[in-house]
Amino acid sequence: MTNDQLLTSRGELQRRRIGVFDSGVGGLTVLRELYRQLPNESILYFADTARLPYGIRSANEILQFGFEILSWMVQQDVKMVVLACNTSDALALETLRNEFNIPILGLILPGARAAVQEGRRIGVIATPATAASNAYRRAILEVEPTAQVWQVGCPEFVPLVEQNRVYEPYTAEVASQYLMPLLQQRIDTLVYGCTHYPHLAPVLRQILPSQVQLVDPAEYVVAAAAQELDLLGLKNTSPPLPTQFCVSGCPQQFAKLSLQWLGCTPLVEKTHLPAVSFSPKLLEVVD
Repeated sequence: MTNDQLLTSRGELQRRRIGVFDSGVGGLTVLRELYRQLPNESILYFADTARLPYGIRSANEILQFGFEILSWMVQQDVKMVVLACNTSDALALETLRNEFNIPILGLILPGARAAVQEGRRIGVIATPATAASNAYRRAILEVEPTAQVWQVGCPEFVPLVEQNRVYEPYTAEVASQYLMPLLQQRIDTLVYGCTHYPHLAPVLRQILPSQVQLVDPAEYVVAAAAQELDLLGLKNTSPPLPTQFCVSGCPQQFAKLSLQWLGCTPLVEKTHLPAVSFSPKLLEVVD
């Protein structure tokens, strides 16, 4: 291959999209950080709205969903995938990394590193599956063994965000109940252990003491993505393509809900994922 061909090949790789996926609109918090920190990157955003919430699913289900979505994203020629879903990170990240030959980034380790920069009495609000996995506790203690970590599963938060009920009084009541055990432990730092939860920031801020620091792992996973792209020479320098939004459920519902967080109504298409059967070290895409 000539130098010109190598440069062309590298340029084509750089222009490929970054794949981002979540169960719904939660991953838009990661998307906004990508827009802010990596404005030249083109994005493929997939929301698995037909199967949300992920946080009450079994580990096997989360693995299956991840295989299906990653198989499809690889078919779309993405150059990197960001799991904009803490539950998928907690239950499937390592397995997915072993099966797919592209960089796959999760939120938990970047979030843990950021949390210990802010304090030592750390609360984590997360989906029941993420909380039960202890993934954040393990990651935080790995980074800083002297930290104390308390985790609370918050099963109602994702449905409330997806139903656009953030500002209803009921949501504040639920948030108060979830935060009470953390406040009793006098936390100094609170980690959003689910990408949906930053959408609840106005509600949570009213309940939390002003000295409690909020950590959004979205900010830090995108910083990690930027480092990885630099390291691999894959950072795009050309103008980006428009973001491609795909969902497994109702496109109109996702578009309507996204408006308030994106500032515009996205064009959303319904996507049918490939049927994938998997076992460790084996992927078979079924027509």
